[in-house]
Amino acid sequence: MSTKLEFRSADERAADIARDLPAQIARAQGLPGYDLDSVDAGEITDAAALANLPVMRKSDLVRLQSEHPPLGGLTGPLSDFTHVFQSPGPIYEPGRVDGDFFRLGRFLRACGIGAGDMVQNCFGYHLTPAGMMFESGARAVGAVTLPAGTGQTELQVKAAAQLGVTAYAGTPDYLKVMLEKADELGLSLAITKAAVSGGALFPSLRDVYTERGIACRQCYATADLGNIAYESDAMEGLIVDDGMIVEIVTPGTGDPVAEGEVGEVVVTSLNPLYPLIRFATGDLSAVLPGQSPCGRTNMRIKGWMGRADQTAKIKGMFVRLEQVADLVAKLGVDRARVTVTRDGEADAMHVALEGGDPQNADDVVRDILKLRGTVETVAPGSLPRDGKVIDDQRDYST
Repeated sequence: MSTKLEFRSADERAADIARDLPAQIARAQGLPGYDLDSVDAGEITDAAALANLPVMRKSDLVRLQSEHPPLGGLTGPLSDFTHVFQSPGPIYEPGRVDGDFFRLGRFLRACGIGAGDMVQNCFGYHLTPAGMMFESGARAVGAVTLPAGTGQTELQVKAAAQLGVTAYAGTPDYLKVMLEKADELGLSLAITKAAVSGGALFPSLRDVYTERGIACRQCYATADLGNIAYESDAMEGLIVDDGMIVEIVTPGTGDPVAEGEVGEVVVTSLNPLYPLIRFATGDLSAVLPGQSPCGRTNMRIKGWMGRADQTAKIKGMFVRLEQVADLVAKLGVDRARVTVTRDGEADAMHVALEGGDPQNADDVVRDILKLRGTVETVAPGSLPRDGKVIDDQRDYST
């Protein structure tokens, strides 16, 4: 399994993307689920050009899969795949067990997992894809997999001890449960490597593993996209997978934020069998400037920093990110922030507008948000760069 992609120079990566991205856009144009007919694929050669295309959301997948069953018209024939998975929605995701379809091999290799290792895969195998995602990654790096799935901790621990399992794949917290059960049973485990995802890896939990001689690393992956970004031994942010193009945008829009600002993670996949274009994950993160000390050269993000789905119900009306984005466009301002508080027993809405010279702002706010509130124009740079567009400060505990 070649590591060339991970260590390319910036110029090499840009040249490869300029070659591969237009081809991916053209593939998408040939599928009924994408609305890209007016796009000149040859002009989409980098992330800056991608920013002019529409964003796709999970709600779009649900709709498209009802219109173009089973996979929304976003892929070729079902025979291109070996598996179909189901996630809440329901949303169906295609996959292959071979060829490292989900690109988890790159992450496992960064964890030091390879030939000679046995991976106890504690991700689920029933309907959802995580188990198969990590199994295909283990195949790619030459490791043996024990397909353990979830639960039955005592059985899992006994199998790990008897087989001499050397690596763990699963959620960050379940390994601790296994280690404590092994202590209880008086069993010694040979696990020295852990590849985790699907939950928060708190520093205190990582310290527990370090004290027991286990190097624990994390990745950011989704059922739709596979591996998006992963940690290396440098442990400085997450390195974007070379099969992905990641943008950080203002939540609810497709507008990129400045480097270092928090925004929503939007991903374009270069997988030719499933060309998701500008897919919004609903997660918040930020670009981490600079290059990883491990030598991998792709862009880094700071990791998961919360959810971008900030919909709030105010005075009985839903206010959504898309409405705030419309507000910004109509008023010609740089950004807006809706803050919700309580005034006695009633909801109170405050709209802060930054940049530009908005005219008739009160009327435009009322027209788009369907609500009355106070409107204030603030100086450039005044609003926090924390990814929040709708800030619900109401205290529901009293």
